[in-house]
Amino acid sequence: MKTKEDYLSGQVLLIDKPLTWTSFQAVNKLRWEIRHAFDIKKIKVGHAGTLDPLATGLLVICTGKMTKEIHIFQGQEKEYTGTFVIGSTTPSFDLETEVNETFPTDHISEELIQDTIPQFIGKIEQYPPVFSAIKKDGKRLYEFARAGEEVEIKPRQVEITEFEITEITGSELKFRVVCSKGTYIRSLANDFGKALKSGGHLSELRRTRIGDFKVEDALTPEDFIQGLPSKD
Repeated sequence: MKTKEDYLSGQVLLIDKPLTWTSFQAVNKLRWEIRHAFDIKKIKVGHAGTLDPLATGLLVICTGKMTKEIHIFQGQEKEYTGTFVIGSTTPSFDLETEVNETFPTDHISEELIQDTIPQFIGKIEQYPPVFSAIKKDGKRLYEFARAGEEVEIKPRQVEITEFEITEITGSELKFRVVCSKGTYIRSLANDFGKALKSGGHLSELRRTRIGDFKVEDALTPEDFIQGLPSKD
């Protein structure tokens, strides 16, 4: 069992983030539980890469002096699995917002889907979703979006090293992606739908890897907390 000194000197915690939790919530919860378990007044805790509330999977959380290494983990490649829904779009590119437009899908075959994949492998230009935490003029993009204000978003270059559609069930496409820091899988869903001459949005997302860290080695927040010393 880890000690108070272990957490203060620095630990890397692999957490499997539950659905609907924000990354901020996960960090706050673990910080409070560690402080409570060891009677620590103050300890630094941070995460190495945000996951949206509607995503699950690997969150790398650092404590104590290991928070200085967060930037290293943030820069490592990431792997995701999930589901695109083809034939409809949402303003947020995922299920945070309602479907706002539908498109034909009769022309989409498995062959077309497979033929479209290569244009998304390598270095690509990608527009971040308007519903994202990127800052512009001191405000988060989602603040403009929720206020109904239009804002100019510039594309950014990202790199996708692996992208495959692993299963096709009607309008649902299961996928696996390996990509660089800064890649928005929601934007990939939207762009992939456009490339199919239709629409697309993300309905499910799970981060399975960051660098050499894998979600199979992660604990749920509940399991992590149960492993801490009890105050009772």
